[in-house]
Amino acid sequence: MINEAFKEEVNIIIGDISLPGTLEIPPGARGIVLFAHGSGSSRFSPRNQFVAKTLREKGSATLLFDLLTSDEEAEDEFSGIYRFDIGLLARRLVGAAHWLRSQKVTKGYAIGFFGSSTGGGAALVAAAELGEKVKAVVSRGGRPDLAGEFLPKVKAPTLLIVGSLDEFVLRLNEQAMDSLRCEKELIVIPGASHLFEEPGTLDRVATFAADWFSAHWSKT
Repeated sequence: MINEAFKEEVNIIIGDISLPGTLEIPPGARGIVLFAHGSGSSRFSPRNQFVAKTLREKGSATLLFDLLTSDEEAEDEFSGIYRFDIGLLARRLVGAAHWLRSQKVTKGYAIGFFGSSTGGGAALVAAAELGEKVKAVVSRGGRPDLAGEFLPKVKAPTLLIVGSLDEFVLRLNEQAMDSLRCEKELIVIPGASHLFEEPGTLDRVATFAADWFSAHWSKT
């Protein structure tokens, strides 16, 4: 564990690929949250950047990284073949978690996932594969339905956050709650749409997420 703020641009090596990311660790942090952004987004997603800042202020470290290589992103821009490849995205998350475990500065930290949109489904598949190595998962406006048969296998405490105006995704999250067998909670943010663009709604997401991770780091 570190005693002063740490920030580093990193390259996450997973097999024969390298994915760029930003690792930030506040003093006293006990866990690192890996961010899985939604389709067509990147580590520079302003919403995830906002949430990550709140998490760090409340004592969690963060790793925001690109789930696709630059070549894959270029191809995906035209074809869209990667953004809904939940298996691929989940494998990248698993690989990033293993990479953190292999690094001297991060190997002692607990691991959590924060997923948005399609990234929510990928985060749950990755959590199912890693089992008790993942201490908590949060999904923001996520698509847990895309995790399919993996939902009952998730062991990590899982928080699903959805806007009340995002009716289609809310129904999918309610259905996913029935399939999850872990500690779980669904929070509906009143007056919020899919992207939580309404005033104050993303602040509430960030606070709920930060509290969820902090509560479950304390159980590790």
